[in-house]
Amino acid sequence: MKQLLILLLILLGGCALFRPSVQSQLEPLEMTFVEGGTYLMGDTIEEENDDSLPLHEVTLPDFYIGTYEVTYSQYDAYARATGKKLPQDDGRGRGNRAVVYVNWYDALQFCNAYGYRLPTEQEWEFAARSGGKDQIFSGVFDPDSLDSVARHKDNSAGYTFSVGTKDPNDLGLYDMTGNVSEWIGDYYPFFKANPDSIEYYPLEERAMRVIRGGSFNSNSMTLRNYWRVGVLAEIGDHTIGFRCVDPIAED
Repeated sequence: MKQLLILLLILLGGCALFRPSVQSQLEPLEMTFVEGGTYLMGDTIEEENDDSLPLHEVTLPDFYIGTYEVTYSQYDAYARATGKKLPQDDGRGRGNRAVVYVNWYDALQFCNAYGYRLPTEQEWEFAARSGGKDQIFSGVFDPDSLDSVARHKDNSAGYTFSVGTKDPNDLGLYDMTGNVSEWIGDYYPFFKANPDSIEYYPLEERAMRVIRGGSFNSNSMTLRNYWRVGVLAEIGDHTIGFRCVDPIAED
């Protein structure tokens, strides 16, 4: 009897050894290298958006960021590997469409499964502005060129599109403006009168998170690179998706 029990334990242990790991079941994410640097963060265009002022200098190290927004295909593979519920698609299909109906917590866990995380606001804006350039939209300054880089309210239907269907910005990043708004890893702080006093509280102490970039449902004003929107972390909306960051070196 004792020998049978030992044999059973060995067999069960062997089965566990042969179970594929979560990472082995994930689809690859294409990442783009972003060389770090110093830039002036906020509304550098009109200097009128109170939520994006005062302007303040930010210095970032090198990092990698998702070339595209995370797709249904990528998220579905992760959900199946981890036993999570598949997000709805409103009957529009899945595949290479930017995934939506994913809340902040699930987006963070998805990135963590790859060894990544969600971008900070500083990283996201720096990358969207093609390395901190004075670009009002990601890749362009002239509003007349917006259609070339973005899916938005005036040129799209009311749902998320396949990623990478518009022109990339100068770093080769797609859909930083439009298609879906993107979750940021920070809680939603206001920039204070003294730029050096901007406070980032522990995330567990604040329910609000930030989304950036605007979506297929956004107008040209809310698509601007500096535009900030606060959203409850628990919300999974049909306009909100995300991309991941791989920090090369954390402080």
